[in-house]
Amino acid sequence: MENSIPKKYDPNTIEKNRYDFWVNGKFFEATNDDTKTPYTVVIPPPNVTGKLHLGHAWDTTLQDITTRIKRMQGYDVLWLPGMDHAGIATQAKVEGKLRKEGKSRYDLGRENFVKETWKWKEEYAEFIRSQWSKLGLGLDYSRERFTLDEGLSKAVQEVFVKLYNKGLIYRGEYIINWDPQTKTALSDIEVIYKDVQGAFYHMKYPLVDGSGFIEIATTRPETMLGDTAVAVHPDDERYQHLIGKKVKLPIIDREIPIVADDYVDMEFGSGAVKITPAHDPNDFEVGNRHQLERVLVMNEDGTMNKNAGKYNGLDRFEARKQLVNDLQEEGVLFKIEDHLHSVGHSERSGAVVEPYLSTQWFVKMEPLAEKAIELQKKEEEKVHFVPNRFEKTYLHWMENIRDWCISRQLWWGHRIPAWYHKETGEVYVNQEPPKDIENWEQDQDVLDTWFSSALWPFSTMGWPDLTAEDFKRYYPTDVLVTGYDIIFFWVSRMIFQGLEFTEERPFKDVLIHGLVRDSEGRKMSKSLGNGVDPMEVIEKYGADSLRYFLSTGSSPGQDLRYSHEKVESIWNFANKIWNASRFVLMNLEGLQYEDIDLSGEKSVADYWILTRLNETIENVTNLVEKYEYGEVGRQLYNFIWDDFCDWYIEMAKIPLYGKDEKAKAITRSILASVLEQTMKLLHPFMPFITEEIWQSLPHQGPSITLSNWPKIDPKVTNEEASQQMKMLVELIRSVRNIRAEVDTPMSKKIPILIKANSEEIKQQLEKNKQYIERFCNPSQLKIDLQIKTSDKAMTAVLSGVELILPLEGLIDVEKELTRLEKELEKLTKEVERVQKKLSNQGFIQKAPKKVIEEEREKEKDYIEKRDIVLQRIEDLKG
Repeated sequence: MENSIPKKYDPNTIEKNRYDFWVNGKFFEATNDDTKTPYTVVIPPPNVTGKLHLGHAWDTTLQDITTRIKRMQGYDVLWLPGMDHAGIATQAKVEGKLRKEGKSRYDLGRENFVKETWKWKEEYAEFIRSQWSKLGLGLDYSRERFTLDEGLSKAVQEVFVKLYNKGLIYRGEYIINWDPQTKTALSDIEVIYKDVQGAFYHMKYPLVDGSGFIEIATTRPETMLGDTAVAVHPDDERYQHLIGKKVKLPIIDREIPIVADDYVDMEFGSGAVKITPAHDPNDFEVGNRHQLERVLVMNEDGTMNKNAGKYNGLDRFEARKQLVNDLQEEGVLFKIEDHLHSVGHSERSGAVVEPYLSTQWFVKMEPLAEKAIELQKKEEEKVHFVPNRFEKTYLHWMENIRDWCISRQLWWGHRIPAWYHKETGEVYVNQEPPKDIENWEQDQDVLDTWFSSALWPFSTMGWPDLTAEDFKRYYPTDVLVTGYDIIFFWVSRMIFQGLEFTEERPFKDVLIHGLVRDSEGRKMSKSLGNGVDPMEVIEKYGADSLRYFLSTGSSPGQDLRYSHEKVESIWNFANKIWNASRFVLMNLEGLQYEDIDLSGEKSVADYWILTRLNETIENVTNLVEKYEYGEVGRQLYNFIWDDFCDWYIEMAKIPLYGKDEKAKAITRSILASVLEQTMKLLHPFMPFITEEIWQSLPHQGPSITLSNWPKIDPKVTNEEASQQMKMLVELIRSVRNIRAEVDTPMSKKIPILIKANSEEIKQQLEKNKQYIERFCNPSQLKIDLQIKTSDKAMTAVLSGVELILPLEGLIDVEKELTRLEKELEKLTKEVERVQKKLSNQGFIQKAPKKVIEEEREKEKDYIEKRDIVLQRIEDLKG
């Protein structure tokens, strides 16, 4: 231990090698110690598509804080790291890289393309690990996992086969969301809806018998080439006589029936709608009810196919233009009106999504969702959302869930464990391929990324091996930290898969945070150019400043506005801690841990800081249990900056620079103890600076990471001394404020008169007058029960005392009267407020006795202050 740290606070220097010290010391590894209670968090695995952004930094910082606190509180903590293969996103990145080289995945073939993608994964996994280290994340790297690991792949196959054998996975022809750019299916939640200015195209379909026409409208005229019916409502009197007749489909000249179906809204448009079962989910259902043909008119890449006749080969939007022209020439299209409508876009590629008839694999969701919904009715067993309002968001989605399309037309991912017999078409689903493999062909598709991510809390622990040590000890996990934007994508899927395969919730709590936005509240995006690289922030201000800002800048569930100025202000806070610590260390003079002794005679300042420390420990410990890290940050900031640095350290200089060796010794012990305990409280938020300071303080153990979380020491709490100190602080502040008001510097001595309200207060002030003398610089200090007030004096009415500063020649009587009248108005309002509260019978009956007594004390204090101010106003006017 060295009682010194460098003069200048330089985060880059102190953070440089500290992470290696922690990792090499294995301080973050779970111990399997049976004497400790396990506490588990699994990291939401970042995609191996690029570097981490500010949202990742926020998410992982919250987890790191939680796990560091629990480790210090004596738990056997496992924080399991890992990454997600991110099928569509990663494949798109690798294909983009190949395009720049003038190649496509088809040039490489499936096997070589997958090898190329593994190289990408390794490269970007290293980037991610280096960023984790920069942030100081306490991860157990000995258990790091990847969603395409052999063990996780085994879990995925087991889940697929079991669900298939239970009839919960099926293969069927359905309308799915199709991304023509990446040529793959998308689940509903991978589609982002944007308002797009389009058009309504009004057309007349002629009746085959020549008796007239029926009017329809569409926003997607190119799909009319796949129409197989026109539908009207069975109760619509306008069309009763047409049901069962046929119309001729323009351009194609195919005859299609007019059918009656309840799906049609009689009040909308003409009350007649075109039915295209292969290109619209609602039309698909209508088609099933009326045994209509399904005519697909598009290819997978968004071009028209041979069923589109002369438009074969055209891009869908180019086909729309030509078709509109042709329909107008034929006189079929008689009106085009502007129409703003919501259009689905691929979350990954940005392409306009096409509702598309395709054979895909689906998970039957209703039975799985029912279990998850039922779980939330059991208070002890449910998943607890923080804030709890997000439980409604989760349940609403679960209660309205649709079957989940899980197949993706990709090469990077978990290959679907299904084989088709080359001659019979028989389907074989198993974890192992058929023995006569030469007669079978495996499904070309892979599984949706979220299918494997949904198993993350237990597949990473060794499941399906139920005897796996980690699975038995560390599952279910304790808390999941994630953003509200992936409650549907991921949280819900982990819950229903966890229930289905482990019969337990996968985590007890879900701590929800919002999105990081820019200082104007806008979402960060490449197009706006307002993104912030967390590594650049760390380079400039240090990881501690960024972490503290991210973790304390908002309350659970709320968005966070990023601000360089706020991060800089936290750097200033860290600098304040550094300088205060340097002062303390310079005065410890080789003090050893075993020399620290708080049992000696203590001053009012000593008792006050120890009492305030106990209060801070209690408040912080309670708040972290509720994940109220923003409020924790406020408590720590106030205690460290105001109480410890600005007040106690300054007051400690009196005994430190004095001749009383006993007072000096107790002061040194208190400084060392309070600073060490404070560094422990702050450590989860600012791990680097706190480790650096702690290592220089008298301490036990190899690292602050493994030190014990602070506990309240009731022996050093002294409420009476604490109240005395609060009175002194209020008095000193008032003197400083009045000096500033009349432009009298602290270096100039002034007379100070203090009128005490009782003999007890007078004695307390006399006993502690060295603080008033040290911090107020009086030319004369008088403390008494009766003091004549001069007209030419500035006054302040405080709790228990009236402060009088005779500043003849400096005081402006009119200005002082204005100030006092404002003070009177304020105090009158406080008296009215507290009296209204105390006259409320509901409050008196429900509030705890302690709270009621506190309000009565406030009433007495406010009335006393009000009367003194009133008297002072009368004296000045007199």
